Formats: sequence, C-alpha cells, structure tokens
Amino acid sequence: MDQNSEVRLEDAGAGAYEIVGTRSGDRLGRVVLTGERVTVEVVPAARRRGVATAALREVSRLALRDRERLELLIPWDNPVALRVALAAGYTREGIRRGTPELLVYSRLASDSGEPAPRLLPDLPGGELSDGVITLRPLGEGDVGFYTELHSVPDVVATSVPAEPKPADEIRRRCSRAATQWLTGSRADLVIVDTATGLPAGEIDLYYQEPPLAQAMIGYSTLPAYRKRGLTTRAAQLLALWVFAETDIVRLVAGALPTNIGSQRVLEKAGFTREAYQRQRLPGPDGGRLDDVQYVLLAGDLLAQASGAGTSHA
Repeated sequence: MDQNSEVRLEDAGAGAYEIVGTRSGDRLGRVVLTGERVTVEVVPAARRRGVATAALREVSRLALRDRERLELLIPWDNPVALRVALAAGYTREGIRRGTPELLVYSRLASDSGEPAPRLLPDLPGGELSDGVITLRPLGEGDVGFYTELHSVPDVVATSVPAEPKPADEIRRRCSRAATQWLTGSRADLVIVDTATGLPAGEIDLYYQEPPLAQAMIGYSTLPAYRKRGLTTRAAQLLALWVFAETDIVRLVAGALPTNIGSQRVLEKAGFTREAYQRQRLPGPDGGRLDDVQYVLLAGDLLAQASGAGTSHA
C-alpha cells in the first residue's frame, strides 16, 4: 500500500488479509476474497477513519491483477459500506433480490479505481437553510413524523398511487433514504420549521432521468404548517442546491388539475406550466388521473432572484 497509508494488509491465507495499523501494529479488521466477492470488516474503534476504504482499494488492486471483476453486496441500510465502495471506485450494477435485498457494486480490472462520481452530492454542512426553514435528509428517526404526514387525507389523495402507505413501506423508506441518496436515484428531505425545530413536511428529489439531466420534485406539508410559504421556500431552496451542485438542467413537478394549492406553490417558486398530460397518473380503483406539469430551469431561478422580491405562498 501507499507508504503514507495508516494501514497495511497482511496475507492470512485462503484469500483472507488482516488489516493492520501501520504505526500501532493493531489488528483493525479483515478482508476476505471469495471468488469475485469481497467482504470487508473493520473493528468499531477503527471505523470512520478511512481504514475500510484504504484496505478495499489495496485488496482490489492486488486481486484485479488476475481477475476481471470484483463485487460487493451491500445492504440497503448500510450507507457507510456504500460510501466505502464508492470511494474505492466501485460502480452500481444492480439489485440482488432475496431476503435481504442487496445492492450489487462491482469494479473491473479496466476501471481506474478513482472514486465513483456522485450524481447527488452531500448537502453542505449536512443541511440547507434560509433562516425560516431547514432542509435535512430523511432518516430512520423520522418514522413517526412520516407516518403522521402520510396519514393526512389530502396527502394520501395526492400521492402516487393515491393510497395509504403501509407501515413496513414507511420504515423501509426512512431506513433506505441515505442509501438512495448515495445511489443518486433520489434525495428525500424533511422540511423543518427552523424556529421550533419541528418537522413541517417533506420535499423529495427524484433523479429518474440522468441521461436527460432531468429530475422531479414532490412535496407534502402537515396541515398546521400550510399557508405560511414554507413549501415554496423549500422548493426554491432545493432548486438552488440542485442547479449549483448537480448536473441537473431541468427540474419538473406535477400537480393534479384540481390541486390549485400545489400549482400556486410551484408558480411562486418560479416554475412555469409546461404541459397538460392526460391520464398520466394511476388513480384510485384502477382509474387514471390527469397531470399538470411544471418546469424550472436555472435561468428562471436567476431571473426571479434578480426581480424586485419573492413572495411565499
């Protein structure tokens, strides 16, 4: 390994390597190669110090001398392991179905080994704020709030599909949020009332079309926090981060034709009505619902910012 590294690998035979501290000589963990599959274990005291990443990089370099590929199987609820994989140059291949369902990340002999690029980077300082609201990532501790929010009748009615979320789906959504962000597929955020520190709603970014540089937002707010402009602020705050920190060019959002409140939120956030899409959304009882689509470009946001002021719904 690099002479400046804090760790080294010692061959333990049968495809196993001990991770040893360069200075201390302490055993910090273990790496095991089983065919193409890599398993990395680090003792608790050595975690979050780059030990796993350094060890995975080195064992990958060694193993790929006589192998075409290596793979890692990562649980959805282990974002730390996913960060290690990305830092060591591994790329997502797919999902291994079963119990538990696992993410499959791989590295080929022809790969550079450089850290894999992130479609959705971390928030600066872990959150966004304009002084009135704060946006922070959804997490495992938000199950109660998320259950309350998605029990509100009009939130259920405007969801896709328009039905209550089962308890296991809510737990899964919260426990997988950090990993979903790291995969680049979505960013789920809680809208927090900064003055009280209490959650007021959610706003989600769905990056479903990276080749087109287009992403979609969706949002919901608890009734007690409506008509205060919080959702409009959240949409603007998220859009500023999106256009400054990602490759997204088009930010779209939809609303039911009858949901005038949501349409006003989007218009006050700078979005422009672009299309009326007939029967785009699944509705209750097997029916279909129309969707009014809005779009926001970076130039639109700049134009609004340079105006006389911003009003909040």
